[in-house]
Amino acid sequence: MMSLDQIRTLVDQEFENTNQIILDRLQSDVVLVNQVGQYIVAAGGKRLRPMLLLLAAKALNYQEDSKKSQSILAAVIELIHTATLLHDDVVDESDLRRGRETANSMFGNQASVLVGDYLYSRAFQMMVEVGEMRVMDVLSDTTNQIAAGEVLQLMNVNDPDVTEASYYQVIERKTAILFAAATQLAAILCNSDATTETAFKEYGMQLGIAFQLVDDALDYAANTAELGKNVGDDLAEGKPTLPLIHALENTDANGQNLIRNAIENGGLEQMNEILTIIETTGAIEYTYQAAQKAVDKAIQALDALTNSTYKQALIDLAHLSLKRAS
Repeated sequence: MMSLDQIRTLVDQEFENTNQIILDRLQSDVVLVNQVGQYIVAAGGKRLRPMLLLLAAKALNYQEDSKKSQSILAAVIELIHTATLLHDDVVDESDLRRGRETANSMFGNQASVLVGDYLYSRAFQMMVEVGEMRVMDVLSDTTNQIAAGEVLQLMNVNDPDVTEASYYQVIERKTAILFAAATQLAAILCNSDATTETAFKEYGMQLGIAFQLVDDALDYAANTAELGKNVGDDLAEGKPTLPLIHALENTDANGQNLIRNAIENGGLEQMNEILTIIETTGAIEYTYQAAQKAVDKAIQALDALTNSTYKQALIDLAHLSLKRAS
C-alpha cells in the first residue's frame, strides 16, 4: 500500500500549481486579510481535499487545459475548506488547530469570520473562471449544505438525546459533502457520464464519512501532541459524537447520568470516568467499525473504474484514512 507521501507524488506538478494558485489568490490590498491568510497557509495541513480532486481527475485521464481548470478547482476546494475552519474555530471557541494557535486566538473572532467570508467569496470568483455551469451548481449546493450542517451541529450541542441518524446527518453535510464535491468535480471536468459522476461522488462522500468518524474517535483515543488539538474538545463543547452516543446507549444508569450531564453542561470534570465508560462499552472500536464500513463503500464505488496507479492511490487513500493519528 502506498503511503500518503507516495500518493502525493503522483500529482506533484498539479499540487504545486494548486498551492501557487492558493498563494496568489490569497493576496489582497487589505493588510489584515494578507496576515490572516498567510498564517493559515503556514499552518500547512494535508491538503487532502484538493489532492482528492487531482487524483480523481488523473484516474479519469483528465487532460490539462489552458486554464488549468483542475488546479483552480482544487484551490477552490481548499479555500472553501479553510473558510469553514475559520468559522468553526470561532463557533467552537477553539484555541488550537494542527498543533498551533487558531487564527481567532491570534487575530480575534471578528477578523477570523470576515477573512473566512473573504475566502468564500474569492472561491466563488475563481469557480466562475472555469466557465462550467455544472461546476457552479455543485459548489454552490455544497457550500449551502455545509452551512446547514453547521447549524444542525449547533442544534445538537448540549443535547444528550442526539441519535446516530442525527449525527450522520451532520457529518455528511458538514464534512463529507466537500470530499464528495472534490471527486464529483473531477468527473465533471472529464466529461464523464452520469454513472461515473455518481460513483465518484459516492466515493468522496463515504471517504469523508470515514475521515470524520476517525477524527471523532481520535478525540477520545489520541493525545494532544498527536491530534494537533486539545483531546476532549468535543466533550468540552457538549458535542455528542458517535463514541459518546454509543457509550451512552450501552452503559448502566450511573454511566448514562454521567455522560448526559457532561453533554448538557459541556465540561471535562468527569473526563477520566467517561473515558473508562467509552473503553468498557467498546465505543472506539464501534466507531472504527463504522469507519471501515464507509471505507468499503468508498472502494466499492470505484469498481467500474479502469485499473491504474491512480485508482490504486484512491483505494489506498481510503485505507489510510483508518490508520491516521491526526
